[in-house]
Amino acid sequence: MATMVRARTQKKAPIRVGVAGLNHGHAPMILNYKNKEVVEMVGIAEPNRELAEQYAKKYGFSMDIVYNSLEEMLDKTKPEAVAAFNSIFGHLEVVKICAPRGIHVMVEKPLAISLDHAKQMEALAKKHKIHLLTNYETTWYGSTHKAYAMVNQDKSIGDIRKIVVHDGHPGPMEIGVGKEFLDWLTDPEQNGGGALIDFGCYGADLITWLMKGERPVSVTAITQQIKPDIYPKVDDEATIIVTYPKAQGIIQASWNWPVSRKDMAIYGKTGYIQTIDALNMRVRLHEKSQENTLKAEPTKSPQQNPFDYLAAVIRGEIKSTDDLSSLSINMVAMEILDAARRSAKEGKTIYLTKK
Repeated sequence: MATMVRARTQKKAPIRVGVAGLNHGHAPMILNYKNKEVVEMVGIAEPNRELAEQYAKKYGFSMDIVYNSLEEMLDKTKPEAVAAFNSIFGHLEVVKICAPRGIHVMVEKPLAISLDHAKQMEALAKKHKIHLLTNYETTWYGSTHKAYAMVNQDKSIGDIRKIVVHDGHPGPMEIGVGKEFLDWLTDPEQNGGGALIDFGCYGADLITWLMKGERPVSVTAITQQIKPDIYPKVDDEATIIVTYPKAQGIIQASWNWPVSRKDMAIYGKTGYIQTIDALNMRVRLHEKSQENTLKAEPTKSPQQNPFDYLAAVIRGEIKSTDDLSSLSINMVAMEILDAARRSAKEGKTIYLTKK
């Protein structure tokens, strides 16, 4: 988990953050971010002026801070970090431009479109000594952290035997995502796949974190196109099985759920823990005990949202080495996604080689 290094003792200047792209449906997170004392959005790189103007009108920022290229935005605004809200394929280019300038980067999940891209990004981040972080919605759930503490700190259910993660929704078209987002989300060259990448990444991240960064022995995946008339180029249904010497993870990623969901079940030697949503949980610690419901405490700043967290990492208040956003955990998650894509394509289990 992220380690708190020191408490804030005095008021500090906000972290200057630039935005790379607005064609990701999660971009409103930073546009609507309220704590200007922690993060100041100083510039946006977005060549689609019409899209930028729509957002400027809705969220009240000036078009004076919008630039046609990332390089121009960096030169004019001098940010300390960049939040990438572009296609997954574009993550590598953002790091290629930012890392040599010493500018930290946070991308939206997953880290990269492929393991090859991820390795290039990792090498650049290490060479230029920048933080390279990945944002997932589930990172900021109180239930996620309560589950981790019960499993790995309190040892409430014994050793992990199985983790089942469910993520997804009825489909991006069905829930009405914006055209700019939909265009690349359903393009295999820009997104790397469909539901397998879009929602499989959550499970890969969570399972790797719960397993304390352990690389799996093998990965097996099956993908389907249940709605080829809507999503002709990418999968809309995926199941990924990751095996460990004494545990198994199952990731169910779908654009076919009847409702939106982000939940998981962790089964140990003696009991189980289920996260229902951001706060609500079900817990049964032993076969002879009853299942109980409980509500986790909301996460607190600086770990309550990606931008408070980003600022804390840059300021040295949090040491991000093995948490959900860390590069080390997300490199393993990328190995899982890469193997899953290969497994589904080749119709066989992929065994990960030992490092």
